[in-house]
Amino acid sequence: MANKQNDSSGTALITGASSGIGEALAVCFARSGHNLVLVARGADKLKALAKALTAEHGIKTWAVPSDLSLPGAAAKLAAAMKRARRPIDVLVNSAGVLEHGNFVDMTPARHQQLIALNVAGLTDMLAHFVPPMVARGRGRVLNVASISAFQLLPSLATYAATKAYVLSLTESLSEELKGSGVTVTALCPGITATHMLSQAKQASKELAKLPQFVIGSAESVAEEGFDACMKGEVIRVPGVLNQATVLASRASPRWLLRRGSGAIVRGGE
Repeated sequence: MANKQNDSSGTALITGASSGIGEALAVCFARSGHNLVLVARGADKLKALAKALTAEHGIKTWAVPSDLSLPGAAAKLAAAMKRARRPIDVLVNSAGVLEHGNFVDMTPARHQQLIALNVAGLTDMLAHFVPPMVARGRGRVLNVASISAFQLLPSLATYAATKAYVLSLTESLSEELKGSGVTVTALCPGITATHMLSQAKQASKELAKLPQFVIGSAESVAEEGFDACMKGEVIRVPGVLNQATVLASRASPRWLLRRGSGAIVRGGE
């Protein structure tokens, strides 16, 4: 049975919405009564999700297929929302890509793909959607980062560096925008059960051996991200184990972190 729509909730635009944490976040925002603009590359899954969320929660949903790693994609999306007179009250940057392996074994093109989506695409979305929020005097942003943003991760070097960028940018913007009515939050999950992780496991024997207790669910991560975004928190790290990891990373000297992470990758030598 559809829930009564809460018009005061506004509209949330969610990237990477067709699977994983992005899809779970779409469910959280739909449940709260937000209308949704769902963005991802795959049109079929996106449209199916939009239809299901409308039927279950009585909200309006729009599926907008887009590859945000391409130059100009964010600009086209922002222009489309302006033409439709659809102001975005909440921006959720969940689109991202992961690659596990030694830096030198990855092609230059693959490094650039990670940077194009995780860094350039996210920044472009912020640059197009945050200024209108500030002009209206209200808005919320949720950037999906990772606990890798706090760590040194050989074999995930480029990915971790992109997430460190997301965290740094989020913290800086949160200070810049104080008093503007716009909040910016970084969600920093640990290892999460998503399609992206499944693909990485297939390519890595090390990831395939991960114990189940260290892998969080996309649903629980999304619920924490939604809660943090609505409260205007700057950083949310879901899970006690992940929080302990972050605290240990911040408390330890960088040389010790390098030596420890390097030893793990080399098999404890």
